[in-house]
Amino acid sequence: MSDRRAVLAALLSLTALPALAAEDGSRVEPVALPFAVKAMRGPGSDVALSVATSGLLPVARAPAGASADPKATGNTAPPSVVVVWGEGGGAVLSLDGDRLRTTLIGAEAIEGFAAAETPRGAVPGSRRALDGPLSAYLTGPTRALGGAPGQGTVLTVRERQPLGVTAEPKAVPVTTQTLAPGDGRVFAGRTPHITRLDGRPAVAAVTAQGPAVSGLAIAAKGKDGVWTLRAQTPPQAGKGPEGAPLALAAVGDFTGSGQPQIAAIRSPDGEGVLQLWRIADGTLSLAGEAPGYAGLAAGEAADLAAPVPRGGGAPPDLALPVAGRGAVAVVSLKGGSPVERARLPLPAPAAHGVAVLDAGGTAKTILVGLADGRLVAVSAP
Repeated sequence: MSDRRAVLAALLSLTALPALAAEDGSRVEPVALPFAVKAMRGPGSDVALSVATSGLLPVARAPAGASADPKATGNTAPPSVVVVWGEGGGAVLSLDGDRLRTTLIGAEAIEGFAAAETPRGAVPGSRRALDGPLSAYLTGPTRALGGAPGQGTVLTVRERQPLGVTAEPKAVPVTTQTLAPGDGRVFAGRTPHITRLDGRPAVAAVTAQGPAVSGLAIAAKGKDGVWTLRAQTPPQAGKGPEGAPLALAAVGDFTGSGQPQIAAIRSPDGEGVLQLWRIADGTLSLAGEAPGYAGLAAGEAADLAAPVPRGGGAPPDLALPVAGRGAVAVVSLKGGSPVERARLPLPAPAAHGVAVLDAGGTAKTILVGLADGRLVAVSAP
């Protein structure tokens, strides 16, 4: 018991450290938690959606008639939450007006939600993407083929179908399709991202060729309901010593064109290159890039980037760590090429995640999980 008290005292002393000030006057402040953060999931993730619709806690309870679809509108959308956890427990972060609210939840609940991220048949240790009735995840481990842990030979897409009116209890029908990247490629150990392309569902994923070459792929659902690989980028060599693949930072309409773009980090560590890829006419084309940002090392699975909604119909920005992870930058991609709008210094390197809480479509708070186990919050610029 004395050891546990010592750990708690150390954590509380860390949260008492003075806040840092950004160039725009924003303050980076620690969030008091009785455990060291080891993992973090932002809004739209499998864990966050499960917590938000579970009814486990008042802060995480969805309104009556709530939908698990994060694109739901009106009062049917689940509340925006961030979930963090470590040894001994977890916490749900949400907004109460402009105030950040923290609610502790038990370790058993967190373990259950986290276990569901890897569905039956998925590559061990991988995570699925979830958006309403659609889920996407990697299957077919490649170790027998000499692939790295976490990679998959195929991308599996599952869609729940409408059940219709029935007087008898029936299982919800589900359609499943699998896609292979071909050309000697596999899917890299990066969580897919679900989006919409030309009004229909689409999935962005990272492919790999050997230990040091990777690229992006877009799978899309056609009018006939069949999924195909719509486009892939040319292979790109990584810079890191371990040959880590591209980091898929975020997918969204960052330029305001009405179609999604893909933000990715080419370098796995050090001074990586932030890239913006456009999707048009069945091809992926590089719209712009800028050096000085941090990607993910080989085997790292944290979500170290998040869209920053600006409200008022403006395209979102992107929040991600700079090279070295000692600060988080808020970058505009509206013109195609990245333009840094703000840089928020951190008291320790970013490690476990970057997430954004918004209210009414406008970002309010950026949360960052640090390498020393702290969680910090900063008002979105």
